[in-house]
Amino acid sequence: MAEFLVGVTGASGVLYAHRLLRALGDRADVIVTADAEEVIRLETDLPLKEFTAGAHAVYRGTDMTAPPASGSHRFRAYAIVPCSGSTLAKVATGIADNLVTRAAAVALKERRTMVLVPRETPLSPIALEHMSTLARLGVVILPASPGFYGRPKAVDDLVEFVVARILDHLGVEHRLGPRWEGPTGP
Repeated sequence: MAEFLVGVTGASGVLYAHRLLRALGDRADVIVTADAEEVIRLETDLPLKEFTAGAHAVYRGTDMTAPPASGSHRFRAYAIVPCSGSTLAKVATGIADNLVTRAAAVALKERRTMVLVPRETPLSPIALEHMSTLARLGVVILPASPGFYGRPKAVDDLVEFVVARILDHLGVEHRLGPRWEGPTGP
């Protein structure tokens, strides 16, 4: 059984999920929605099998009989990366109509760590309200907003910055991305 669960939805930014899956390896199960499969194809040209390579198990977003649909299925933490606006709204309002949102309902009811990585911009007042609701419930809202103090040289550096923050909130030790050490020099 995997320690972590990763949900991949149809928002732009699947590179964050791909890098997170590489960092977690077989410690993660992954749920991929049909919309996410399309975005994976558009943004990476990777076949799904290669995108999810190394994961302990891969579930389709429509499979409501998969283990993560039940509270008796143990996982330590759940990250939805990237988290689409519709997924955010469903999680905030308790709609569990696919495996990603059902697993979120399970994480909430079982009081498990959950990190949502919205990639939408700008944010509507409705999305902000949903984020606020979930934050009050203990969900970490971690927008895909990379920092620049590490002087990134490539897109991979920006992706690793965000993934490093996700791993921090999942409680996973890593060596990705720079940590702020304060200003250097005079």
